[in-house]
Amino acid sequence: MSEGSHFGKALGSWLWAASDAIVSVFYPAGCQLCDQLLTSASRVPICEQCLASFPALPNGVCEICGSPVAAPFSGDVGQPPEPEASSAVARGCLACQGRTYAFEQVRSYAAYDGALIRAIVMLKFERIEPLAEWFAKQLATVAKREGLTADVVVPVPLHRQRERERGYNQADLVARPLARRLGLPYRAVLLVRTKPRPDKHILSLSERWESVRGAFATRSGSQVDNLRVLLIDDVMTTGATLDACAKALRRAGAKSVMGLTVAHAVRHPAEGSDDDLQ
Repeated sequence: MSEGSHFGKALGSWLWAASDAIVSVFYPAGCQLCDQLLTSASRVPICEQCLASFPALPNGVCEICGSPVAAPFSGDVGQPPEPEASSAVARGCLACQGRTYAFEQVRSYAAYDGALIRAIVMLKFERIEPLAEWFAKQLATVAKREGLTADVVVPVPLHRQRERERGYNQADLVARPLARRLGLPYRAVLLVRTKPRPDKHILSLSERWESVRGAFATRSGSQVDNLRVLLIDDVMTTGATLDACAKALRRAGAKSVMGLTVAHAVRHPAEGSDDDLQ
């Protein structure tokens, strides 16, 4: 790249930041989480203190589901896996004992707790794309740190009725810029949700798994054969949604499926699930 091109890019970045800073001076706004005056040039409507308060996951999460709750254990965890399922035989938390998943593993940016809960609710219902971009940046860091390799990025889809009501899919808002950051193809059309989520707000563990049984399918004509899929969602609680999506992808020929979510719920898996208010 020529010196002039470098200068042009640097000047463009400076002007962009300067314009944001000028707007923040003449039209000051408050953080949407704590109301503190926003003083930076960032377009994210959350202050640096609140962003820094999001509870990062500790080291030593479950190697399978990424849970920050239970201590890992070693050894065989149950029945032999189905053809499309990955075997949880290396290391896993207590929630993974005796269960097999169609995904290889799941990793998350932070614990679903504190101010992050409110930020994700904002993402779900207010379509704040700069916030989605910020989350994508954090997930790109997680993916690189964890060595997650994939051929394609796919968001967990909403049912068409819910997406029509809301006007967008929050997983798509995060997954699209994430794919750009990772330099991977983005294929939102690969998966569809064929069965809507029950109207009941909070589901028991068994209801959660039953509600997504057969709820996802690959779109007719989609090319999935031998692909390593990176599946993106906002929150993981029980893993039921990611598992159902992974089953559909594996049955269509995907080589592997890994999950990546903004947050991982810090709760016992037997508790009710309200993670995806889809």
